[in-house]
Amino acid sequence: MTDPVAISDLPAQDGGLGFRDVATVTSDGIPVGPTIAGVVMHRPVHHHDHRGTLFEIANGDPLQWSEPIVWCYQTSVRPRQIKGWARHEVKVDRYCLTSGELMVLLHDDRDGSPTRGVTMRVMLAPDADRQVVIPVGVWHMIINLRDEDAQLINFPTEPYHHDRPDRILLPWDTDELPVDVRSYLPKF
Repeated sequence: MTDPVAISDLPAQDGGLGFRDVATVTSDGIPVGPTIAGVVMHRPVHHHDHRGTLFEIANGDPLQWSEPIVWCYQTSVRPRQIKGWARHEVKVDRYCLTSGELMVLLHDDRDGSPTRGVTMRVMLAPDADRQVVIPVGVWHMIINLRDEDAQLINFPTEPYHHDRPDRILLPWDTDELPVDVRSYLPKF
């Protein structure tokens, strides 16, 4: 009989069947992945009773609402679809998931940022973080990994300017960013 081996002591598989799982949170539930300066995630207060549920969307928290609400819109992401890459030169996006689940990928390519080059994954779900603040200049995309529509509300810090939109776009599979989006997608 051999001595027991901790899973953490096993080498990652090279080639054969399967792949080693990677921890996404600590034992306390704190995300272990890289973070980007200025990105704020929030799990709003959620009230449940026999009549239904309520969650607070805009509660005045200065980390999320340091600037007034000047515009608001809701958008959907169809099942298994991707929206992005996009970044803004002036406005901050303040997303709030209202239904479904979304993966938000963020990549910091800002000159002078202490986290330049960092890619961050945020999972938005009804029973987890529902809100994320995306700073000016951070590339972002939203991915619906589920089989139903996902809905989110955005409270950007600037209204949409139809004559000159504040949105720079790249294809999801661009070579302009050093991010392999496929590596963040589920492996079934």
